[in-house]
Formats: sequence, C-alpha cells, structure tokens
Amino acid sequence: MFPVRTAMFAANLWWLTTAYAADPVHWAFQPPVRPAPPAVQQDSWARNSVDAFILHRLEQTKLAPSPSADPGTLLRRVSLDLIGLPPPAEELDAFLSDDRPEAYERAVDRLLASPHFGERWGRHWLDAARYADSNGYSIDAPRSLWPWRDWVVSALNRDQPYDEFVTDQLAGDLRENATLEQRVATGFHRNTQINEEGGIDPEQFRIEAVLDRVNTTGTVLLGLTVACAQCHNHKFDPLSQREYFELYAFFNNQDEPTIEAAPSELFAARDAVVAITKPLEAQLNALAVERTPGFEAWESALAPEAREALPLEVRNVLGLRPEHRTPKQREIALQGYLATDKDYRALRDRLRDARRTAPAIPTTLVLQERSEPRESVVFIKGDFTRPGDPVQPGTPAVLPPLSAARRGGPEGHDGQHRPASRLDLARWITDPSHPLTARVLVNRVWQQLFGRGLVETENDFGLQGSSPSHPDLLDWLATEFSGAGDAANPTPWSLKRLLRLLVTSATYRQSSVTPDLSASPDPVNRLLGRQNRLRLEGEVIRDVALAASGTLDRRLGGPPVFPPQPDGVMALGQSRREWKSSPGGDRFRRGLYTFRWRATPHPALTVFDGPDAFSACTRRLKSNTPLQSLTLLNDEAFLELAEGLADRILRDAPLEDRLGTAFRWTLGRHPKPGEAERLQQLLDAERQAGEERVAWVTVSRVLLNLDEAITRE
Repeated sequence: MFPVRTAMFAANLWWLTTAYAADPVHWAFQPPVRPAPPAVQQDSWARNSVDAFILHRLEQTKLAPSPSADPGTLLRRVSLDLIGLPPPAEELDAFLSDDRPEAYERAVDRLLASPHFGERWGRHWLDAARYADSNGYSIDAPRSLWPWRDWVVSALNRDQPYDEFVTDQLAGDLRENATLEQRVATGFHRNTQINEEGGIDPEQFRIEAVLDRVNTTGTVLLGLTVACAQCHNHKFDPLSQREYFELYAFFNNQDEPTIEAAPSELFAARDAVVAITKPLEAQLNALAVERTPGFEAWESALAPEAREALPLEVRNVLGLRPEHRTPKQREIALQGYLATDKDYRALRDRLRDARRTAPAIPTTLVLQERSEPRESVVFIKGDFTRPGDPVQPGTPAVLPPLSAARRGGPEGHDGQHRPASRLDLARWITDPSHPLTARVLVNRVWQQLFGRGLVETENDFGLQGSSPSHPDLLDWLATEFSGAGDAANPTPWSLKRLLRLLVTSATYRQSSVTPDLSASPDPVNRLLGRQNRLRLEGEVIRDVALAASGTLDRRLGGPPVFPPQPDGVMALGQSRREWKSSPGGDRFRRGLYTFRWRATPHPALTVFDGPDAFSACTRRLKSNTPLQSLTLLNDEAFLELAEGLADRILRDAPLEDRLGTAFRWTLGRHPKPGEAERLQQLLDAERQAGEERVAWVTVSRVLLNLDEAITRE
C-alpha cells in the first residue's frame, strides 16, 4: 500500500503545484492586449493589418509570400468560403471583365449580403452545437428542432453581434420580455440526446444532458476541455471538480418544453380559422346533444342491411352488448348513429373542411427556467448516484470573476441574494475583457479560411493545447472583433466585419500552388506563406454539384428534406426508419437541409467526414479515401446530378463549346488543351457506344468527380 499511497500523493502534489496554482504566465488566461501591427520591409504587399503580422514572421524566417491567386480562382475560393456555392458563369464573367479598383472587395460585399451566407456559416455553428433531426440513443426518434437551425441562419444573415448571438442561445428565455425568437434560440442546448427506451431512469439521462451542456459550453465558447473535470480535478488545467459542478449548476434549473414556433402571420391565419371553427363546433355539439336520445331506438331498429352499410369499427362495437362497451366504444357507436343524420353530417363536413384550411404550426425544443430551482451538488467521482457537497452557480477562479459581469448585482428585486443565472453566465462569457471568448471565435474563423487555426488545438486553449503560431495576430484579431481597447470600432462582435477583414487580406488572396517543399523551413505552412487547398465538406460537395447541374433549389429554411440515398441504410439502426426520397424541389435542396439521423446518417455525408452529432464538432476531419470517389461516381444522388448536368449541357451550352462550358460550370475555369483533348476522346468513345445523352452523362460523372471539383483552391 505504501508505494501506491506515495504515488497518489505525488500525483496530487504535482497537480496542485502546476494546474491548480493557475499558472499566471499561461497566455490563454490573460486578457488579450491589443498590439500594434509590426513594421515590415515589403509594406507594399500588405493590404491590411493582418498582412503585417503574417509578413513580419515570414521575413523573420527569410520566406516570401506567394503571389495572388488568379482572379477566377480567387472568386471561386471566396464564394465557397462565404456562401458555400461556386460563382455562376455570368458572375464569373462579370468579375473577370471588371477592371475597376476594388472589384474584388465589391464581390466580397455582395457575398456577405447573400442570404446563402447564413447557410454556409450556420453549418459551422450547427457542427459545434451537435445538431441533428433525431433524438439519438437506440430508438433515435425524429424530433423537430429545425426552427432553431433556421434561427441560426437568420441571425448570421442579419449579422447579429456575436455577444447577443451567444446570449440568446444560452439564456434567451431569461431576457427581459423575451421574444419568441429568443426562446427559440435556446434550442442550442436542446441538441442533446434524448433516451426513450423503456426501463431507464429518466433522472440519469436528464443529468447526462446537463453534463453535455456544460461540456459543450466549455468546448464551443471557451475552448477548454472542462469535461475532464467531471470526475476529478482537471489533470492539466486549473479547473477543479467543484468548479465544474458550479458550471453544472447554471444548467440544472431548466425545464425542457416543446413550443410552437412560426412567423406571426401563421398564428394569425390559424386564429382566423379558429374564429370559423369554434361556432361550428358549438353548433355540432348542440346538435349531437339534441339527437343523442334517439340512439337506443335507432340501434334496436337497425336492419341487417343498414348495419352492413356502417363503417367496420361501428359494426364491431354494435356487436357488443351495451353494458360491455368501454367509453371510447360507446362514443364510436354514437358517432356512427349521428352520421346517419343528414344535418349532423353536413355540419360535421363543414367543420372538417374548415379545419383543413388551418396552417400547420411547427414546434421546436427550448429551455425554460424553473420557478423552483433544483439543488446542485458535486457528484463523487462523477457518479450521479453519489451526491457530495452542494454548490451554487459559479465560474473557474482562473478566469475573471463572475461578479464583474452581473448587471444589477446579485440581489433580486426584493433585495435578497439570488444565485447567478444562465443570463449572468452568458454576460460573463461575452464580456469584451474575457480572455477566451473572442480568441476562440476568431481562431475558429481563421481555421475555416486557412485550414488550420492560429491555435491548432482549436478546442483546447488550456495548458496542453498548442501555442499560437502568431500570438500577436491572435490578440489583435480578438480585440478587433470584440472591440476591447478600440472604442472607435463601430460594429463590435460583427462576424461579417471580421470575415471581410480576413478575406480581403493579401494573406488570404495568396495562391495555393505548392512550391518545392524539400528545403522549405515551413513545409506545413504554419507561417502562411501560401494559401491551403481544402477539400470541401460533404454538404458543400453536394451543393457544388447541384449548382453545376442547374438543379439547385435555393429556398431558405423549412423542414428537413430527404435526397436519395442507397437502399438498406435505414436498416442499420436498432429502430428501422423510413427514408422516402423527397419529390420536386425538396429533392434538390442544399445539404444543410438534409434530414440528419444520428443512428443512420446519410452515407454521402458520412463518407466525407460529416460529424456524428453526438458531441460538439469544432473541426471536421479531411480524409481522402477511394470510397469517396466511388460515392461521387455511383451514388444515386450524384448520378442524378450528373444526369442533370448532362441535360443542362445539351439544353443550354453553345453547340460549338459544350465541353468548355461544362468545364466552367463545374470548375469555374476553361479547360487546358490537354484536358479538353482527353475529355473529347472520352466523349467520342462514349458516343460510339451509345446515345448522345448517355455520353454526356459519362463526361459529367467525370467532371463532378475531379479533385478540383471537390476542392477549394
């Protein structure tokens, strides 16, 4: 026992002297200080302050930045990054012929104003929020949470300040005079799984959901691995188990209702229908009361042929002795009798037809604060069956105190002390002086635009995370974004302003063409001497194919849709679900709107590394497998889009330049001579083997499967 006790003591002493001592020099726990952009030698290259920081490091390493990408590549790049769609041929032509100053900046502004901006950047947020359209666990029943997804898209399109965006999702229901939209926003933390199996302990899985909310808040908003402190003090970061459960206490006092969520005009339309149906219901009830006394005489006098003309369920009930009928069965028999009365039948049909005109009101899942709070305790070794010391809502000591963000102080209207609420937590997280929030967000935005964050461990800013490659740039961007230390910033917390700054930089505009890296001091491009080629996400790969084929349905929002998928996928889960492919335009909606089953996700998304929606995903993997090529060639949905591209070529492309036009629709550029020759050879060979349309379908399948088609250069 003695060696074991000694080892345990040594481990605890190590933790106390490293993690819990709250190392004051760790950069992530210090508020960002706004540095001045450094002086550089090639100042003519820099377009804004971002470039000064990048160029300074390159010059220190004796590296030169890459030249700018060609205009066509640049427009396709920024279009895919900002709206997730390639530029149409007419927009590309207009851009290439626009020789006015700041043509590129005008294109960026147009893209930022596009309604598709929210769809593209909303997908990143949905990944982090573990969004899905089903409950998870083995039953994995469908759920209606898409109004929250649409709220995210709308909030990003209107450039809601990030601090308000976060506050609404953490505590919109606690806002003063909370609106329906702010209540819908709390669906962020209803993306947790729901276990509906028989025989479970509901309290266990309620607690599992609360723990998930704590962990997701830490990962997504703070960039910390707080989940490591659920069962014991964090082994590396200055976060104790008690502090973990103080965060837990913020999320332990909510109910989880389902509410109706729709535009006001839908509620008004339903109210108008109710105004018609309510009098009809009263008339029908009055007529039923008037006619009911004749039921027994009718049943006694019912002839065999008249009985046979009645509905089957009515005949079955009438076959029972009256004293053996349940209340429900008596009602079925009574309705059968009343339906024989022409006046009752006419009034009933009027009521039915009126009800059919009522619009369907979608529902969504939200959080709502309880009037009677639950007691929160530390779970010994993280086990909810072993309650320990009680805790109040609180935040880690290594970060700024919560009291500084509590507007109006800790007292309620009656002057009594009140525990901190989720609204207090949201205000603490979004305080401009918070050392983590802005850094985490700008780092994640940088990651989306360059393939790697300035802090490579984008979900771990703690002591075990990577150091920033450009610490001064990270802090400059964080303060630029939040407005901390810059009173002149007219739009603090503006995501669109941040994106415009980044995508108009010379750093972003660089070519991604890779030079000889054999002797490069920066082979992995941490210093950003060039752009990075990025394989597109599964949803965007589908969107690019939809756009190229001319079949894309650009409608925003609404219930999820069901594009084609291979047979047998829905048999892979424990509960077999139906997947009926959507008809009409719904079949060709953007990948964002594809119904997401947790147990049986769409395989075309999974094969391209789509997240599993069980936990927060802050960075998608980018694999390269043969199965991806096979999917693009043979999957029913992609074959359908290849056929759409072929039909578009035959219908809309100039006869003398069909190959070149198809190439531009797919890749945004003209084919090189060797490329055109090889495609022409393929087309000629296919023409000899079959009809013209089949030949073009084959060519279209090749075009949509090219590496360049699924890559952002």
